[in-house]
Amino acid sequence: MSIVLTDFARPRLFPREPRRNTIQDITPEQFERHLNQAAPLKVLDGYAPFCKLHVHRNWTSTRCLAVPITDANRHLLRSDYEARTKDELPVLVRWFEGLEPPVANYLIPILYSREQLAREGTRIDADWGVVGCMYTMEPEETPMAPITMMRNALGVEEGGSGVPLDRAAYLRSVEFWRTHANWRG
Repeated sequence: MSIVLTDFARPRLFPREPRRNTIQDITPEQFERHLNQAAPLKVLDGYAPFCKLHVHRNWTSTRCLAVPITDANRHLLRSDYEARTKDELPVLVRWFEGLEPPVANYLIPILYSREQLAREGTRIDADWGVVGCMYTMEPEETPMAPITMMRNALGVEEGGSGVPLDRAAYLRSVEFWRTHANWRG
């Protein structure tokens, strides 16, 4: 099985201007090499048959991305309308600023199959392409954000995958994200 970083994930995980809330201490090439050489601790099913999550112990200083919202940090929450790419519609997002989260115990790359990526207009020379990565304390999936689930249901033309909305999964996601937020550094 071969894995590559997609053009979608590369600038988000390894931006030209390094950010503290992205993958630290390694290059995109080193990340790819590690994913191809080190077996994951476990493989989780993603939200659709074409999606897999590979759980790896964190071998970097990358910090957890999702942080619990508390009375002590609620004043650090920010929000705005943003698009992940120039082709997507902006959606409402929120995040913390001025927070120092713990170093993550696990990196969990989100993989899409070559066939699904081709359906979305991305060709890769590998079996799987990395479309994102979770940085977590537990070796489990962080629920997909509700807005990402909605975008996926809108279809490929709006930056999604075309997977219909699963109401139960959406409500589980709302429960998590109601009490957590990502951070920016």
